[in-house]
Parts: sequence; C-alpha cells; structure tokens
Amino acid sequence: MLTPQQTDLLCTKYGVCVIVPTFNNCDTVTGVVEKAKTYCKNVIVVNDGSTDTTRQLLQNIEGITLISYDNNQGKGFAMKTAFAKAIELGFNYAITIDSDGQHNADDIPVFLEKLDAEGESMIIGERNMDQPGIPAKSNFGRKFSNFWFWVETGIRNNDTQSGFRMYPLLPLKSIKLFTRKFEFEIESIVRLAWKGIPVTSVPVKVVYLPKETRISHFRPFRDFTRISILNTFLVFLAFLYFRPILYLRVLKQKGLKQLFSSHSTPLVKALSVAFGVFMGIIPIWGFQLAAAILLAFLFRLNKPLVIIFANISIPPFIPFILYLSMLCGSFWVENAAPLFSFSKIDISTVKPFLLQYIAGSISLAIIAAVMFGLSTYAYLHIKKNNEKSGF
Repeated sequence: MLTPQQTDLLCTKYGVCVIVPTFNNCDTVTGVVEKAKTYCKNVIVVNDGSTDTTRQLLQNIEGITLISYDNNQGKGFAMKTAFAKAIELGFNYAITIDSDGQHNADDIPVFLEKLDAEGESMIIGERNMDQPGIPAKSNFGRKFSNFWFWVETGIRNNDTQSGFRMYPLLPLKSIKLFTRKFEFEIESIVRLAWKGIPVTSVPVKVVYLPKETRISHFRPFRDFTRISILNTFLVFLAFLYFRPILYLRVLKQKGLKQLFSSHSTPLVKALSVAFGVFMGIIPIWGFQLAAAILLAFLFRLNKPLVIIFANISIPPFIPFILYLSMLCGSFWVENAAPLFSFSKIDISTVKPFLLQYIAGSISLAIIAAVMFGLSTYAYLHIKKNNEKSGF
C-alpha cells in the first residue's frame, strides 16, 4: 500500500483531486475531508444546500476548495458542479468519496496504484457487501444496478452503485449528463463505457453505521423510480445505437478472423451468422439491428457476428434484396407483380405489391439464413480439421 506521501505525489503526477459532495452530514464530513487531505492535498467539497452546521464546519477547514449554495439540488448536480470546477483548475482525474463515513479515505491509495499500473479508466471502489450489518435493500439495489449496467454496456461490474470512484475528467467534457440526483452515478458510468473508457474496480472497505445513527438521503420509492426510468431510457438507447457501436469497435480492434476464432462453438457461430442474415432481410426496416441485438442476448448468440451479418441490408445491397424478395413472393401470391430492373427498384416501386414483398422477404430471409448458416458451419468444420491436421 502506498504511503500518504507517495499517494499525494501520484496525485500531483496524474492531476488527481478528491471530491466530497455533502448534504447535512455535519457529524462525519469534517473527519472525511481531513482524512482525504492526508492523501491528496487537492480536495474539492460541495456543500449541496445543507441546513445543519455543515457549511460552518467546512469554512473552518483550511486548504480546500469549497463550493456552497443555498438550496439542495441533488448529488448529481453537486458532482457535475465539482467536475466543472476540477476541470477549470486543470485536474485530469477526480476521486469521489461520500461524506457520511461509509467510505474509508485510507483506501484512496488503491485508486492511484490502479491508475499508475493500468492508465486511464473509470475505477469503481468495490465494497464488501457480504459482511454483517449490510442493509438488505442496499444489496438488492446493487445487484439490480449491476444487471442493468451489464445489459446496457456488456460490462460486468460488481458494485455499480458505489460512490467511491475515480472519474477520468477529460472524457466527461464531451458528454452531456442530464440527471441531477442519485441516478447520476448510473448515467455517468454507462455514458463513459459507451465512449470506450474501460470500467474497472478496486476493493475498498465499507462501514454501515447502526440504523438509529445512519443518515441516508436516498428516498427508496422516489429515487428507485427515477433510476428505473433512467435504465429504461438507457436500455432503449443501448440496443438502438450504442451497443452496435461498441461491437463494431470490438470488430475493428480484433478483426473478423479473430471473431470466428472466439470461444463460441462452431454451431453457435453458424447460428449467429444465420440469425444475423435473417434479421437483416425480414421487413422491419429501421428496427432490424435493435431487434437482432436484443434477441441475440436472449438466445445467447455471438453478438458481434449477429451485428455484422445483420448489416446485409446496407444500401448497396437493398435493390438486390428487394428484387429477390419480389421474386420469392411471386411464388406465393396470385397475379404477381412484374419483376423490376435493378436500376429502378426501391421501396416506392415495391409498396403497391406489399403482400408479395412481405411473403417474399420472409422466404428470402429463411433461405439466405440457411445458406449462410450451413456455409459458415462447413467453413468452421473444415478449418478445425485443417488445424488438427497441421495445415
């Protein structure tokens, strides 16, 4: 473990500050701030409209940057205010720590060690929630949050609700964060993950005071509702846009050859290719990719392969798909429309013959999926045999 002096030197080297948002924590805030100062001399405290003696106590602490305002705005607002101030002061990273005494400032060095070893990332302090005295609702909320974070980003993290974190500040400059209350901590890590920032963890200690002395500003019904609404919105955006972007980013980094060499079985890979082709052709224009990703999760398919082959309906291929759909549909309907030339076929020319197109596109989707799936399985089978034979 780094000493306080070594930790402060790393804070200076990497441009790290400590942020303490507080609201009516007069019994604990002074100790938290003073302890944080022993590890990092750059401490920003945001008094979020406290009505107790918090403001007076903070004004007596030397060597901190204090931000105070009269009306309570919420933790998210306080954090955004502190981030803006930290960026203005030239800091690159900010460690946030709650002022209620739940977190131990002695753990600040583990964030610096992680940063020094691995470089820029979003580092979350993972609390030991299996120890005695942890409220059941806190454990439930943590697991609920972890699950939706995985759905939204594909990243598994065991404590997405921990307020003890290290944020990279520069990526936050280009992200418009909308939330103002406790749900801010969910939005911020999801949006950073979507931006391609690694999300990692370090173990930290946690202290839950006895129920009769514990101060919590979390309002279970109201705040849980706000978090649920946020997660609904984020899931919609994830499947519609951001998860495809993330998978395409992985594809760019690894290449298609490596995707075919992943740990999925040949059968799963072949089914993933077939399913991607099927979803790319069926007539649900505008929703093909989002539906493909959602179903790929449900069926536990190879998501990158599904996304790649769902893009079979990119603009250059659309006339061919429409033509073949109309051709297949001509076998299903009476008085079939005459086939068009590739030079003039588009959605407008197909529209009057909608039934023929729908029947044909579904037929084409099934035929193409079977062909691509079987070809993929045969390719992987031959490739596996060649590798066994040393070719």
